[in-house]
Amino acid sequence: MKILVIEDDQEIARQVSSALRDVGYAVDNAYDGEEGHFLGDTESYDAIILDLGLPVMSGLSVLESWRKSGQTMPVLILSARDTWREKVTGLRTGADDYLAKPFEMEEMLARVEALVRRGAGQSNPVLVCGDIKLDTTTQKAFLKNETLSLTSMEYRLLSYFMHHPEAVISKTELSEHLYEYDADKDSNTIEVLINKLRNKLGATCIRTYRGRGYQLTANE
Repeated sequence: MKILVIEDDQEIARQVSSALRDVGYAVDNAYDGEEGHFLGDTESYDAIILDLGLPVMSGLSVLESWRKSGQTMPVLILSARDTWREKVTGLRTGADDYLAKPFEMEEMLARVEALVRRGAGQSNPVLVCGDIKLDTTTQKAFLKNETLSLTSMEYRLLSYFMHHPEAVISKTELSEHLYEYDADKDSNTIEVLINKLRNKLGATCIRTYRGRGYQLTANE
């Protein structure tokens, strides 16, 4: 799962990005509205955290442009502006949630988790596929109620599959949502990662559809 953080205060951006990476997200950063607008237009994100008071292009202008062009990714506004009018304006422009500065990092993470789930059509924080369970609040995965030991990339891959149950997901889509913007996206890496996860879940848990992609299924 990949998040874009658009925040011009580099210390806040660092803290937010670090907290998100600690719970398993890939994170891209932009420090002005123009750069953030470009990334949101050209990259795939499971949610975006957007500051309002950005240089070059305001956060509201960025959001308005995305929504007019049909971009539907969930957006959480972060802003020092805490009046009800600012919140209403942000929400009516197309934001999905609003969090005023200063904020507790745990609250920010909980709001992002909820946005990512809703964006994928999920409501329950515990995702289930057959014998596999993933608790998005604790970032723990289980197979037949036994805790799975996963690397950060294996967890990120399983999380994307669990948020999109029964979907056949292409290698390109997986790469877009697992890796940060400047990462080396070797196409063979996805296959290696899939095989490693298969070894931990069971060979039949991830099906390969030639020319189409991969599908997480319940154990047969």
